[in-house]
Amino acid sequence: MRLRTWIAVVISVVLLAAAGTIGILVNRSALRAADDVHRADSRALGVNNKTLVGAMQALSAGELGEFLRDNSLHLGKNSATDRAALQVLASKSTYFSYGALVTDLEGTVLTSSRTSGVPAADNAGWQPMLAMLTAGETYGVSSIMSVDATYLEAVAMPVVVGGSPVALLVGLNDVAKTPLQRYTVSLGSPAHLTTIVDSTGTIAAASDPIDVGHKIDPAISSALGEDPATEFVEFTDSSGAEMIAIVVNGLPGGWAYVRTQSRASFDGAVHTKSQTLNLTLLAMLLIGVLAIAALGYRTVMQRRRADERFQALFQHAPDLVSVIDANGDIEYSSPSAKGILGFEQGQLVGSSVFDIVHPDDREYMRRQFAVLLSRRDAVLRLQCRASSAKGDYRWFEFTASNQMHNPSLHGIVINARDISETRAFQERLAHEAQHDALTGLPNRRRMQDALGASLREQPVGVLFVDLDGFKPVNDAHGHEAGDELLRQVARRLTGCVREGDVLARVGGDEFVVLMPGAAGPGDTGAMCERIRAAIESPFRIDGNEVRIGASVGVHLAPSAGDPDEALRAADHAMYAVKKSGRDRPVGAGRHRAEA
Repeated sequence: MRLRTWIAVVISVVLLAAAGTIGILVNRSALRAADDVHRADSRALGVNNKTLVGAMQALSAGELGEFLRDNSLHLGKNSATDRAALQVLASKSTYFSYGALVTDLEGTVLTSSRTSGVPAADNAGWQPMLAMLTAGETYGVSSIMSVDATYLEAVAMPVVVGGSPVALLVGLNDVAKTPLQRYTVSLGSPAHLTTIVDSTGTIAAASDPIDVGHKIDPAISSALGEDPATEFVEFTDSSGAEMIAIVVNGLPGGWAYVRTQSRASFDGAVHTKSQTLNLTLLAMLLIGVLAIAALGYRTVMQRRRADERFQALFQHAPDLVSVIDANGDIEYSSPSAKGILGFEQGQLVGSSVFDIVHPDDREYMRRQFAVLLSRRDAVLRLQCRASSAKGDYRWFEFTASNQMHNPSLHGIVINARDISETRAFQERLAHEAQHDALTGLPNRRRMQDALGASLREQPVGVLFVDLDGFKPVNDAHGHEAGDELLRQVARRLTGCVREGDVLARVGGDEFVVLMPGAAGPGDTGAMCERIRAAIESPFRIDGNEVRIGASVGVHLAPSAGDPDEALRAADHAMYAVKKSGRDRPVGAGRHRAEA
């Protein structure tokens, strides 16, 4: 009896030791896999946010480019004309309200919109900007420079004369007040600090505004550089806390996106639960030596708790995990489907995944699904719209893995993340890049794209509209009144155009109307009359009645014609109208000439 007892104890200990060892190894493997997925997701988020920051920097440079296209600079030392133009740029700018400069190619200031508050010429912060321009980049970005306790960033574009750069147009912004800072604040979270830093490690934007202008932790600075690869920097901060930072280089001027958080918050509950499980397994081994019955009971309880923890983690996970069969039918959907899409647990099981995909995306998804099935271990990343339980569609990023050969799954494993807010932000950036900020109308770039597309298929009537008498109104009542007048003009012109026509603002007080399909003067004459009548009617600006007129140049561009030539011809026709009516009062009929 005693021998059998010892044999049972020994066998129990051996079996439990083997089971415990296997459990620890499996748990460690699962933990490594979870860490890999978490790091990949964190890396993808960092790269995505870096891309958005780069787009915002490019938009700020684009504002300088638009100014250069619409204005000519004298480039003389302390030019009064250039100073006035720079002051107008700063007053209307979205990004450079702090000020603007004209410098020579070495960075020496020629003319400034400000009389003070400009970084010194020998400030090291200018060097990254000048280095980018010297290397042939279309624009340059400086490091952060401090003047009178204000932290500044400079963005520059070359002023080209005769095909060669002769000077630089530089915009200065107070980094604490930029759109980039506002966007970075929107990324704030108690769990982490999001920052945008220059090549010296100075913080240019931060989710906590108090950190702007401060230096990033020295341990992170060593990861800043030209290498665009994402780096994970682990270090101990001044308080002794273990930290981890995600560093994404590759922004203009050596800037980088950095997200910093404690190692504990980065690892999250997965590591804590993993350690708990390992200790529990060791305890089970010790208990098994003393009593096999107690061990059996404790094993059951531990497994039940592990299942509950596993379900709790999936219930509150930010991603939706599903398994679908070869026909696209859902075999498993994680409990997070309720929090993300509003479906009750198990409600999606048995339905086709294509039933919740937007109709416009279904054919694309079916093709991708067929490609995935044809390749063993294939992994695809794609984006599409999916329906919630309420019937509204949201954008998701799907990561699909072919696990048909895996006997434990035998299906396609899909990880879905809601990216609706990111898509909306990207679409808003694209809209702002092609529309006039003051009137909301398409800008010159959008108009030229529309003109080129229309001319490939049909003739187009091009009407170039220039306001007569706008400058006196602007001078008499101020720029705000002038802006309001332009908005009212835009609304009236919108009421004149037909469905299918394109109305754009292409300059200060210049508008263009495109009439696709217009083949003769009869098609454009009525439009000219409507425009003239709309503009000559009195405007009410700040309680004052204002009257202006319009000179309209018309060009009938043939199908397959050159878009730039068509626009120039309409512009010349408008100037001919304006010249022929120079001595007439405003509103005296200067409305039409054909080219």
